[in-house]
Formats: sequence, C-alpha cells, structure tokens
Amino acid sequence: MSELTHFNAAGEAHMVDISEKADTERTAVTEGFIEMEPSTLQRVIHGDNKKGDVLGIARIAGIMASKKTAELVPLCHPLPITHVDIKLTPNAEKNQIHCLSTVSTSGKTGVEMEALNATQVALLTIYDMCKAVDRGMTIQGVRLLEKKGGKSGHWQREAD
Repeated sequence: MSELTHFNAAGEAHMVDISEKADTERTAVTEGFIEMEPSTLQRVIHGDNKKGDVLGIARIAGIMASKKTAELVPLCHPLPITHVDIKLTPNAEKNQIHCLSTVSTSGKTGVEMEALNATQVALLTIYDMCKAVDRGMTIQGVRLLEKKGGKSGHWQREAD
C-alpha cells in the first residue's frame, strides 16, 4: 500500500480520478459470519421462519446491495457489475451462517467495496428476518479474501 487516495494534496476528501485508467477484468471475494442460537439456525435450515426463505431473501439482498454501493459509500464510483454470487452456508457445529460473496466487473476500479457491502447486507438481512426469535445474533469476521485485476494485480489473504 502506498498512500490514501481519497485525499487531495490539501488533505481534503475527494473522489479519485479514474479517467486515465484502463478497463480490466476485476473480481473481489469477501466473507462474513452471523452467529445465532441453535434453535434459530434450525428454523433457517428447515424453512420454519415466519418471514419466509431467509437464505434466499438474504442472497437477493446481497446482490442488490452490491449494485447500490456507490449510493451508500460517498467516494465509491458507480460500477457496471457483471456478476455477483452469494453463497450462504449454515454451520450447525458453530451455530452460524457463513456468507461468501464474489463480485466481478470490467472497469477502471475494483469491486472490493461492492463485495464487502454484499456480504454485510446479506448478513444484516438474516438478522432482520430472525430478530423476532433471536436478538443476540452477532455479525462478525467481514473481510476481503481476494481481489484480482487492476494496477495492483492479484491479492489474496493468507490462511489463518
């Protein structure tokens, strides 16, 4: 990492000028978890939630969130998202649901923020749909796992 790019020479926040950058294929992969009571997880797994298909709705929410990132994060560029994949995997041993989000584009800037936003909103949607039975759920571990493309190339988080 070199410098913070969202500040100009005077130290003021600004949107980075990407007009001279080349379009490249870019992908980001993020993850996060939501931990809950065992009975809450069982409701999700068995489809016994009064609000409906928790994982299906959370998946759609994550996809929608990736496309709305520039409306929520002030200095993000609006991007033409070309692919979003949200995988939600229940883990009964840990009483949690793992979210893995992959977002791709062909453009001048990366999609890390879009993937992080997708993961956060998918997990928030699970919370929203299950809060009537479990207000103690915890969202945790939201982080970038990998990014590909652009001037900085490929980056991958080292295994824990």
